[in-house]
Amino acid sequence: MDLSNLTPAEGSTKQRKRVGRGQGSGRGGTSTRGHKGAKSRSGYSRKIGFEGGQMPLQRRVPKFGFTNINRKEFKGVNLDTLQFLVDTKKVKAITKEVLVENGIVAKKDLVKVLGRGELTAKIDVTADAFSASAQAAIEKAGGKATALVQPKSDSTKKEVKPKTTVAPKAAKEETKKENTKPEGDQSTEG
Repeated sequence: MDLSNLTPAEGSTKQRKRVGRGQGSGRGGTSTRGHKGAKSRSGYSRKIGFEGGQMPLQRRVPKFGFTNINRKEFKGVNLDTLQFLVDTKKVKAITKEVLVENGIVAKKDLVKVLGRGELTAKIDVTADAFSASAQAAIEKAGGKATALVQPKSDSTKKEVKPKTTVAPKAAKEETKKENTKPEGDQSTEG
């Protein structure tokens, strides 16, 4: 066997179907498209999801919810992962850069430290956010948890002052007084 006598494996290649080459070919006339209808015409391409005029699945299924454009997606990193990094890489402090170097998170990810597993090493951790249990575990081990993204607190909300309105009954009485004419101005026509 050499390059001059290589052939494809048996059954792996087929000759293409040549249509519209006369009645004798068996594929002449309508060229395997059948009679009339959109599919028999040139230039036909079916719309994705089109079901022949029947209401398509995408439109007959009820829709709900929305996508919040302000959503912040955090990549979770657990305590046991941090402990593993400390044990194997001998790192003194864990930052986003250390996590990126070790392939745990991507450069653009927001990192949230979560509380699964145990942390025995005294270590300073800097991340975008911390769960309450993770922060407690880090501080219990003697480390320090520094959050880069400040959590929303109730103090940042604006205070809404209640509107002071005049009682409806008093307002009506005021408008009545304005609309009544003094009694001395009455004139008689005649």
